[in-house]
Amino acid sequence: MKKRISILGATGSIGTQTVDILSSINAEVAALTTNRNIKLLEEQARALKPKLCVAFDEAAAKELKIALADTDIEVQAGMQGLIAAATHTDCDTIVTAVVGMVGLLPTLAAIEAGKDIALANKETLVCAGQLVMNAAAKHSVKILPVDSEHSAIFQCVQAAQGNALDRIILTASGGPFFGKTAEELKQVTRKQALQHPNWSMGAKITTDSATMMNKGLELIEAMWLYGLSEDKIDIVVHRESIIHSLIEFTDGAVLAQLGMPDMRLPIQYALTYPARVPSKVPRLSLAEIGKMTFFAPDDVAFPALRLARRAAQQRGNVGAVMNGANEAAVGLFLQDALPFWQIPELVAHAMDEVPMQENPTLDDILESDRAARAAVNHWKMR
Repeated sequence: MKKRISILGATGSIGTQTVDILSSINAEVAALTTNRNIKLLEEQARALKPKLCVAFDEAAAKELKIALADTDIEVQAGMQGLIAAATHTDCDTIVTAVVGMVGLLPTLAAIEAGKDIALANKETLVCAGQLVMNAAAKHSVKILPVDSEHSAIFQCVQAAQGNALDRIILTASGGPFFGKTAEELKQVTRKQALQHPNWSMGAKITTDSATMMNKGLELIEAMWLYGLSEDKIDIVVHRESIIHSLIEFTDGAVLAQLGMPDMRLPIQYALTYPARVPSKVPRLSLAEIGKMTFFAPDDVAFPALRLARRAAQQRGNVGAVMNGANEAAVGLFLQDALPFWQIPELVAHAMDEVPMQENPTLDDILESDRAARAAVNHWKMR
C-alpha cells in the first residue's frame, strides 16, 4: 500500500533525509513544515506537491505564501499549522522530525486523529511519556521509532518472538569531547561542540550529543517505548557507531543491530515496517571497520547523564522540567551567551527549583516547561 505521510520539520536533518528516501519507498506527501527555512521548503513543495505547507514562524509563513502563490498549495503558520499538518486527512503517518518540546502538541493531535507516528522527536516522550503512550494505546496508534538507537531496539525485538526484554543497552558515540575531563570541558567552544565525529545532525542535537544529554533523553524515551524501568537500561560508549543498540534476555543472550551510521535506514524502516525494501544506505563491511571499541560513560565529566537518570526515576513532570531547561540552556550556548560546562548546571538548577508533580496533566507539562525555561533565564540574568 502507498504510504501517505506528513513531515513535521521537513527542512531539518531528519526531514531532509526523509525526503531523500522517498524515492526508495511507495509514498506520497500530504504536508511539509519548517520553522523558517522558506527557500528549501519551497523547493521541496514544488518537487513533492503536498496539499499543505507550514512555516512555524509567522513572518516566514507570509513569505512562503507569496513564494507558493502560483500553486494550489495551502499555507499555514504557527502551532495551529503544525497541528493541521499532523492531522491532515490525506496522510496516515506523521514523521515528527521537529526538534524540542514544539513536537508534543502536534504528536498528541495526530494520535487522537488516528495517525501512526514515525517518531524522531524524542522530547515528546521525555516530557509527556505517560500521556503519549496512554493516548497511543487508546487510539490503537503505532509509534515507530526513528532514532537509530530505538530503531535498533525495535528491530531486535522483532526477533524476540514474544520473550520479554531483561535489559536494554543503548550505545553512545561519546560525542566530540569523549575522554575530556570536567576541567578540560571548561575550555571548549561552540565550534568544537558542533563537530560530531560520526553523525550529521542539527545544532541542538549535536550540542546534546556533546553534553551527552542526548543519550539521557534517549534513556527516558526507551523507558517509555519498551516498558522498562530506568535501572534496566544501560549506556555504553561505542565510538564507531556501528552497533546502534542491543537487547538482553533473561538467559543472558544479547542481540544487536548493526549498520553504517546513516539515519536513512531507521527512517526508511519506520515508514516501510514490517517490510524491508532496498535502500541508498552504504552496506556494512566489518573487515573494513576492523575493530569496535566500548567504554563506560563518564557521568562526572558529563553530569547530564545523572540528571536524566534522576528524571527517569522520579517521572511525573521532571522530564519536562529537565528538557525545558536543557533547551533554554543550549539555546544560550549556541548564542555564545553561556559556556558549555554550565549547560548541565543550569538544568540541575531548574530541576531543583521547579516543584515536582507525580501525575501531571498536559497543562501541567506545558507549565513545567515554561517554568524550567524561566528558571534558566532568571539564573543567567543574575
